[in-house]
Amino acid sequence: MSKQILMIVGDFGEDYETMVPYQALEMVGHDVDTVCPEKEAGDTIKTAIHDFRGDQTYLETRGHDFEVNATMDEIDPADYDALVVPGGRAPEYLRTYDEVLDAVRHFFEEDKPVAAVCHGPQILAAAGVLDGYEMTAYPAVRAEVEAAGCSWVDETTVDGNLVTGQAWPDHPEWLAAFLDLLGTEIETGEAAVADD
Repeated sequence: MSKQILMIVGDFGEDYETMVPYQALEMVGHDVDTVCPEKEAGDTIKTAIHDFRGDQTYLETRGHDFEVNATMDEIDPADYDALVVPGGRAPEYLRTYDEVLDAVRHFFEEDKPVAAVCHGPQILAAAGVLDGYEMTAYPAVRAEVEAAGCSWVDETTVDGNLVTGQAWPDHPEWLAAFLDLLGTEIETGEAAVADD
Protein backbone atom coordinates (compact mmCIF):
# COMPACT_ATOMS: atom_id res chain seq x y z
CA MET A 1 0.00 0.00 0.00
CA SER A 2 1.41 3.34 -1.08
CA LYS A 3 2.46 5.77 1.67
CA GLN A 4 2.81 9.52 1.57
CA ILE A 5 6.36 10.33 2.65
CA LEU A 6 7.90 13.70 3.43
CA MET A 7 11.62 14.25 2.85
CA ILE A 8 13.26 17.39 4.20
CA VAL A 9 16.26 18.39 2.08
CA GLY A 10 18.58 21.36 1.74
CA ASP A 11 21.61 22.76 -0.04
CA PHE A 12 24.66 20.52 0.27
CA GLY A 13 22.75 17.65 1.70
CA GLU A 14 24.56 14.41 0.89
CA ASP A 15 23.82 13.41 -2.70
CA TYR A 16 23.42 9.64 -2.20
CA GLU A 17 21.42 10.14 1.00
CA THR A 18 19.00 12.37 -0.89
CA MET A 19 18.80 10.76 -4.34
CA VAL A 20 18.91 7.07 -3.41
CA PRO A 21 16.14 7.04 -0.76
CA TYR A 22 13.96 9.26 -2.94
CA GLN A 23 14.34 6.98 -5.96
CA ALA A 24 14.09 3.73 -3.97
CA LEU A 25 10.91 4.79 -2.16
CA GLU A 26 9.31 5.97 -5.39
CA MET A 27 10.40 2.74 -7.13
CA VAL A 28 8.45 0.58 -4.67
CA GLY A 29 5.32 2.70 -5.07
CA HIS A 30 5.45 5.32 -2.33
CA ASP A 31 4.81 9.01 -3.02
CA VAL A 32 7.66 11.20 -1.77
CA ASP A 33 7.32 14.96 -1.39
CA THR A 34 10.65 16.76 -1.07
CA VAL A 35 10.70 20.15 0.63
CA CYS A 36 13.24 22.78 1.62
CA PRO A 37 12.57 25.99 3.58
CA GLU A 38 12.49 29.11 1.39
CA LYS A 39 12.24 27.02 -1.79
CA GLU A 40 9.14 26.31 -3.85
CA ALA A 41 8.16 23.26 -5.86
CA GLY A 42 10.34 23.23 -8.97
CA ASP A 43 13.32 24.93 -7.30
CA THR A 44 16.53 22.96 -6.89
CA ILE A 45 19.01 22.33 -4.13
CA LYS A 46 22.68 21.59 -4.71
CA THR A 47 23.88 18.28 -3.27
CA ALA A 48 27.36 17.23 -2.17
CA ILE A 49 28.99 13.81 -2.46
CA HIS A 50 30.82 12.65 0.65
CA ASP A 51 33.42 10.00 -0.06
CA PHE A 52 35.52 7.98 2.33
CA ARG A 53 39.09 7.61 1.04
CA GLY A 54 41.11 6.80 4.13
CA ASP A 55 41.36 10.33 5.52
CA GLN A 56 40.29 11.23 9.04
CA THR A 57 36.98 12.51 7.67
CA TYR A 58 35.08 12.43 4.40
CA LEU A 59 36.01 14.28 1.23
CA GLU A 60 33.26 16.50 -0.19
CA THR A 61 32.70 17.17 -3.89
CA ARG A 62 29.82 18.80 -5.78
CA GLY A 63 26.89 16.52 -6.47
CA HIS A 64 23.74 17.10 -8.51
CA ASP A 65 20.95 19.65 -8.68
CA PHE A 66 17.98 17.99 -6.98
CA GLU A 67 14.50 19.38 -7.63
CA VAL A 68 12.12 19.82 -4.72
CA ASN A 69 8.60 18.85 -5.71
CA ALA A 70 6.58 20.53 -2.95
CA THR A 71 6.64 23.83 -1.07
CA MET A 72 7.38 23.69 2.66
CA ASP A 73 4.98 26.53 3.52
CA GLU A 74 2.13 24.72 1.75
CA ILE A 75 2.45 21.21 3.20
CA ASP A 76 0.83 19.84 6.35
CA PRO A 77 2.87 17.14 8.14
CA ALA A 78 -0.43 15.52 9.18
CA ASP A 79 -0.93 14.55 5.51
CA TYR A 80 2.15 12.29 5.59
CA ASP A 81 2.68 8.76 6.86
CA ALA A 82 6.45 8.96 7.35
CA LEU A 83 9.50 11.24 7.30
CA VAL A 84 12.99 10.92 5.80
CA VAL A 85 15.85 13.14 7.00
CA PRO A 86 19.02 12.83 4.87
CA GLY A 87 22.46 13.88 6.08
CA GLY A 88 25.26 15.98 4.68
CA ARG A 89 25.85 19.62 5.58
CA ALA A 90 22.21 20.66 5.13
CA PRO A 91 21.03 19.57 8.61
CA GLU A 92 23.30 22.09 10.35
CA TYR A 93 21.31 24.95 8.85
CA LEU A 94 17.92 23.26 8.37
CA ARG A 95 17.68 22.84 12.15
CA THR A 96 17.50 26.61 12.50
CA TYR A 97 14.04 26.74 10.83
CA ASP A 98 11.05 26.50 13.16
CA GLU A 99 8.89 24.93 10.43
CA VAL A 100 11.43 22.10 10.05
CA LEU A 101 11.53 21.43 13.80
CA ASP A 102 7.73 21.60 14.06
CA ALA A 103 7.35 19.11 11.19
CA VAL A 104 9.81 16.70 12.83
CA ARG A 105 8.00 16.95 16.18
CA HIS A 106 4.72 16.02 14.50
CA PHE A 107 6.09 12.66 13.32
CA PHE A 108 7.36 11.79 16.78
CA GLU A 109 4.22 12.99 18.58
CA GLU A 110 2.12 10.80 16.25
CA ASP A 111 4.58 7.86 16.39
CA LYS A 112 4.97 7.81 12.60
CA PRO A 113 8.00 6.15 10.97
CA VAL A 114 11.10 8.37 10.71
CA ALA A 115 14.30 7.48 8.85
CA ALA A 116 17.38 9.60 9.55
CA VAL A 117 20.92 9.04 8.33
CA CYS A 118 24.37 10.55 8.82
CA HIS A 119 24.04 14.18 10.01
CA GLY A 120 20.23 14.09 9.72
CA PRO A 121 19.89 13.37 13.46
CA GLN A 122 21.23 16.90 14.11
CA ILE A 123 17.75 18.07 13.13
CA LEU A 124 16.12 15.52 15.45
CA ALA A 125 18.36 16.64 18.32
CA ALA A 126 17.43 20.29 17.73
CA ALA A 127 13.75 19.31 17.70
CA GLY A 128 14.15 17.75 21.15
CA VAL A 129 12.71 14.35 20.17
CA LEU A 130 15.58 11.95 20.89
CA ASP A 131 15.31 11.48 24.64
CA GLY A 132 15.26 7.78 25.49
CA TYR A 133 15.93 6.47 21.98
CA GLU A 134 18.66 4.02 21.00
CA MET A 135 20.15 5.18 17.69
CA THR A 136 23.13 5.87 15.51
CA ALA A 137 24.32 8.71 13.27
CA TYR A 138 27.54 9.76 11.60
CA PRO A 139 30.14 9.12 14.33
CA ALA A 140 31.14 12.81 14.49
CA VAL A 141 27.53 13.57 15.55
CA ARG A 142 27.60 11.05 18.43
CA ALA A 143 28.22 13.62 21.20
CA GLU A 144 25.41 15.80 19.89
CA VAL A 145 22.78 13.06 19.83
CA GLU A 146 23.89 11.65 23.19
CA ALA A 147 23.54 15.14 24.67
CA ALA A 148 19.98 15.10 23.29
CA GLY A 149 19.25 12.05 25.48
CA CYS A 150 19.75 9.01 23.28
CA SER A 151 21.85 5.88 23.70
CA TRP A 152 24.48 5.36 20.99
CA VAL A 153 24.71 2.18 18.91
CA ASP A 154 27.44 1.63 16.32
CA GLU A 155 25.21 0.16 13.58
CA THR A 156 21.97 0.68 11.69
CA THR A 157 19.31 0.72 14.38
CA VAL A 158 15.54 0.56 14.73
CA ASP A 159 13.95 1.80 17.95
CA GLY A 160 10.18 2.14 17.83
CA ASN A 161 9.30 4.55 15.03
CA LEU A 162 12.92 5.60 14.36
CA VAL A 163 15.41 3.95 12.00
CA THR A 164 18.91 5.42 11.82
CA GLY A 165 22.08 4.76 9.84
CA GLN A 166 25.60 6.19 9.97
CA ALA A 167 26.08 7.15 6.31
CA TRP A 168 25.20 6.13 2.75
CA PRO A 169 27.13 2.82 2.92
CA ASP A 170 24.32 1.76 5.34
CA HIS A 171 21.63 2.18 2.66
CA PRO A 172 20.84 -1.54 2.21
CA GLU A 173 20.14 -2.12 5.92
CA TRP A 174 18.75 1.35 6.63
CA LEU A 175 16.31 1.38 3.71
CA ALA A 176 15.26 -2.24 4.32
CA ALA A 177 14.49 -1.41 7.97
CA PHE A 178 12.53 1.69 6.95
CA LEU A 179 10.54 -0.22 4.34
CA ASP A 180 9.74 -2.79 7.01
CA LEU A 181 8.44 -0.02 9.31
CA LEU A 182 6.30 1.19 6.42
CA GLY A 183 4.91 -2.31 5.92
CA THR A 184 6.29 -2.47 2.38
CA GLU A 185 6.67 -5.97 0.98
CA ILE A 186 9.40 -6.32 -1.60
CA GLU A 187 9.30 -9.12 -4.11
CA THR A 188 12.72 -10.26 -5.15
CA GLY A 189 13.62 -12.37 -8.11
CA GLU A 190 16.02 -12.72 -10.93
CA ALA A 191 15.88 -10.21 -13.73
CA ALA A 192 14.97 -11.57 -17.12
CA VAL A 193 17.97 -12.02 -19.38
CA ALA A 194 17.46 -12.02 -23.12
CA ASP A 195 18.89 -15.00 -24.97
CA ASP A 196 21.11 -14.20 -27.90
